[in-house]
Amino acid sequence: MVKNKKKAWLRFVDGRPVSAISIQFLEWACQKMAEMDFRVLVLVWDNASRHVSNMVRTWVHEHNRQVKHCAEGVHILLCYLPVKSPWLNPIEPKGVLGKRKVLEPDRTLSAQELADRVCGVFSCPHEPHLALPEPENVT
Repeated sequence: MVKNKKKAWLRFVDGRPVSAISIQFLEWACQKMAEMDFRVLVLVWDNASRHVSNMVRTWVHEHNRQVKHCAEGVHILLCYLPVKSPWLNPIEPKGVLGKRKVLEPDRTLSAQELADRVCGVFSCPHEPHLALPEPENVT
């Protein structure tokens, strides 16, 4: 939520959601927060392995050190949900509503159609998908 206005930011992932994708998301979210002159990003995350990984925790620690050292940027405050407590996650009820609104019983939606419908439900723009770079062929 942003300044007591309900606003959703969604990003879709091409491929598996791994730690490197979580870091891309954090970079994007910090950039958006900085553009809106916010100084702190309070992020409520579940305990998915891509969120609690050493890679992500190290990146957040280094990012916050850089913000403190330069006195500019967005500080990230990570708040992890207790394990097995989905009722504490404010996105859970919205996820159920969203699922109901995008179901298409007579056919399977394409990935693009599904993403467009989800963005429509949450009234947010369809941002470019996060993805890991393709590995270069070594010959």
